[in-house]
Amino acid sequence: MYSVWVTLQVIAERETHFREAIAANAAASVTDEPGCLSFDVIELDPEKLVFAFYERYASPEAFHEAHRQTPHYCEWRKAVETDVVPGSQVVTTGNLWLQK
Repeated sequence: MYSVWVTLQVIAERETHFREAIAANAAASVTDEPGCLSFDVIELDPEKLVFAFYERYASPEAFHEAHRQTPHYCEWRKAVETDVVPGSQVVTTGNLWLQK
């Protein structure tokens, strides 16, 4: 299993659009991609609009190749350009070692 952890900060004036965009991306990832096992969105700091995503995939390929080729991911990338504070997005990936 492969996991992805993303953190980012949202531009205050774009918060509503961001929430709509990430909700659509997360939902489509889970329903339309057999390799996406879960996609959770976490609000880490409501005042600073810092969010995290915890995503689980069946394999690295399910994320790097399949997920990143979907129409919903392409739409999400457009939202990143307009909604996310430049330079704030950090993506960490790795093989899930222990799961309870």
